[in-house]
Amino acid sequence: MRITFLGTAAARPTVGRNVSSLIVQREGDVMMFDCGEGTQRQMMRYGTGFAFSDIFFSHLHADHFLGVIGLLRTLGLQAREEPMDLWTPLGTAEVLKQAVELGVERVPFEVRINELEPGEAVKRGVYDIVPFRTTHAGRSLGYAIVEHPRLGRFNAELAREMGIPEGPLWGKLHHGEAVEVNGRTIRAEDVVGPERPGRKVVYTGDTRPCAPTREHSRDADLLIHEATFAHEEADRAVATGHSTAREAAEVASAAGVHRLALTHFSPRYADDPRALEREARAVFPETVAAYDGLVIEVPYRDA
Repeated sequence: MRITFLGTAAARPTVGRNVSSLIVQREGDVMMFDCGEGTQRQMMRYGTGFAFSDIFFSHLHADHFLGVIGLLRTLGLQAREEPMDLWTPLGTAEVLKQAVELGVERVPFEVRINELEPGEAVKRGVYDIVPFRTTHAGRSLGYAIVEHPRLGRFNAELAREMGIPEGPLWGKLHHGEAVEVNGRTIRAEDVVGPERPGRKVVYTGDTRPCAPTREHSRDADLLIHEATFAHEEADRAVATGHSTAREAAEVASAAGVHRLALTHFSPRYADDPRALEREARAVFPETVAAYDGLVIEVPYRDA
């Protein structure tokens, strides 16, 4: 699983940072989370390509969704034919629909707007995208990308020693079925190890520290948490519905995540967020301050 940060600034772009957006690539699937103004240029700059069909919005503040207008226009000019699904918090579809209709001339593909309630998972076979309520704009969402548990390792050497012929019987055992070989019943657990965890990546969008984030981030491989302010601006963070770097780290620590990436930096820190990174690392050492173009690979833990 690969995450590419396309925009890491809060509220407005700076010389070195664009506003919020990131791409998640999971094997052959590609999805975008938030789409601030100028996102399409960032996609070209960092080579993510345009072969994706889902954009998930955390909320509809301008710095998180205005880029979808230019992006859809560009895809239309590229003669795209595949539908595009836009996913937005419950009660916000009409705002998104009006923006798209005002800003985008007729495009040669279907644009589908879907509203999501917290907990209403978007199921994709071997993984789910789970929205959860955050504390920011009243109807804001975070998202957890949660892979299903994987099959245990198949012990091929032991299977051969037990006289199990390669082929369909191996497949049945690997998928939990018992088989019969020369009058013996062989159970799956005889040759298959315990199931292995999938990966989990969590993106908060804009939010105060909150219980749903901690709950859905439990044991996550990567938590991407906003850190708009340093803790000296804690009162301002509360007033605007944002988090400090220290608060993001406290969430990561409480949830037992494995890595934390900070993003959504106020322009006052955007040119040099090292102070925010140090503040967070004092609480949670496995922290990085994201920057535009940063790529984070999320391997399987048993890789």
